[in-house]
Amino acid sequence: MFDFLVFAGVGFLAQLIDGALGMGYGVISSVMLLTTGVPPAQTSACVHAAKLFTTATSGASHMVHDNVDRKLMLRLALAGVVGGVLGAALLTQISGATMRPIVFIYLLIVGIVILVRCFKPAAESAPRARLVAPLGAIGGFLDAIGGGGWGPVVTSTLIGTGAPPRYVIGSVNAAEFVVTCAIVSVFATTLLFGVWHESEGLLEQAVPVIGLIAGGIPAAIVAGRLLKHAPRRPLSIAVSILIITLSSFELVKWLGMLG
Repeated sequence: MFDFLVFAGVGFLAQLIDGALGMGYGVISSVMLLTTGVPPAQTSACVHAAKLFTTATSGASHMVHDNVDRKLMLRLALAGVVGGVLGAALLTQISGATMRPIVFIYLLIVGIVILVRCFKPAAESAPRARLVAPLGAIGGFLDAIGGGGWGPVVTSTLIGTGAPPRYVIGSVNAAEFVVTCAIVSVFATTLLFGVWHESEGLLEQAVPVIGLIAGGIPAAIVAGRLLKHAPRRPLSIAVSILIITLSSFELVKWLGMLG
């Protein structure tokens, strides 16, 4: 029960932040699971299983509040599916010991990128068409590998180029549900056919997953309204500092084990 309540709290706060910033749920949840010793592939699978519910709720909320550019959402979703499928397939074939430091380095970079973007505002302009598909593919790939990162990569880049934050965040959140479905499908298929390395013990993570869902859904319901009122910069700074701190701590611990 204690573990359930902890992860429900994490899911609630992470999804509140995600609803306001278009990023945070995946990377925060992944960092929490990884720091408890869950292997990278299982972490990504668990977080994406929870995101099936939270992204569906959040995407619907953003649509209700008219925060979604449907053309942008579709292009991001299609490209994100391609990248997400490749990333999930790769992750299931590499050992956790190999992937763990790589994932934490990636999450550390994500935290730094979020922090830098806080202090580099850009004048608003329409999203650059040629940027959308490659960005979606890269975001989907990294999201699958790291258990999170779709928002930090896609949202921060589009806003950094001057695209209107409200429609970027709503569209990226809505597209994330489609990408999440594709990633979960890969994990489920590799598990079913017995080709997922180190899948043993996956069911032991049921409590954290249920907690993340239980905490995330209520926050996702208000995501569309929260987007219009939340203080973006303070939240972005807080999220980046959290990710940088936890990732740095785990990398220092890993380096100590090598020594």
